[in-house]
Amino acid sequence: MNQRSWFRFFGIAMVACATSICAKRAESQNPPRPTTTQAGRGGRAERAPDYPVRPPAPAAQLEHGQQLFRSNCSFCHGSDARGGETGPNLVRDQVVLADQNGELIAPIVQNGIPARGMPKFALSTGDIADIAAWLHDQPLSDRGAPSKLDILVGSSTQGAAYFNGAGRCTQCHSVTGDLAGIGGKFEPKMIQNLIVSGGSGGVGRRAAGAGMAKPPVTTVTVTLPSGQTFKGDLDHISTFVVALREPDGTYRSFARRDSIPKVVVTNPLQWHVDMLPKWTDAEIHNLTAYLVTLK
Repeated sequence: MNQRSWFRFFGIAMVACATSICAKRAESQNPPRPTTTQAGRGGRAERAPDYPVRPPAPAAQLEHGQQLFRSNCSFCHGSDARGGETGPNLVRDQVVLADQNGELIAPIVQNGIPARGMPKFALSTGDIADIAAWLHDQPLSDRGAPSKLDILVGSSTQGAAYFNGAGRCTQCHSVTGDLAGIGGKFEPKMIQNLIVSGGSGGVGRRAAGAGMAKPPVTTVTVTLPSGQTFKGDLDHISTFVVALREPDGTYRSFARRDSIPKVVVTNPLQWHVDMLPKWTDAEIHNLTAYLVTLK
């Protein structure tokens, strides 16, 4: 190697060494920031989103959940679950948002919240899971007040004809009795909820205060293997236990195993529950329009 080549090689080596030293010094003064991954910043677990995105539930489950909600819950929380006369908006409720498959909702539904006027409901965990799936499927776009729906879109004339004819409503109701003046006592949305639910739960208490007859409670008859029977107001029922309160106030609870003991539940409003999947939207809207005219 001649002298000129030696100096050229030595100069390149010095430049490379200086570049490496500067890079290490800059890295020590400005350490790289930790990258954000799905696990979260700095290795911490990522917090669940405020408005979680869930995979769609089967159509049959959503339909069943909607039917159960409208027949049991809509009288307080509205037919769209965005708030009713006394119940809050459930679509954006923190319990509903944190719930996955009804596990957080079930204890509230099955035990009620007496301090807030919410009764308990004799719904199975499977039914509540279907209700939860329907609630989770509702869009979160309108973030706030209960939705303003145009309820009065039906025909009052056709509603009157259905009430007195094919609907067989007069078998249990009378426009001069329990429904007298209903149009002046409730808003149209509440009247539609009363049609769907039959006036059960919290609506029954409010309706009674407004001059309407309080709807009868659900009763249950328990027959033991010995043949002894107990009958009273249904307090609670699940796969494993059934509880009732006898007319004298005595509380009784029975463990359940398959079909033992024999349990027969009588819901005076079952007709409304059974009719919900059969009614057409037009029939419900027409009935609402008619009842609103009863001032």
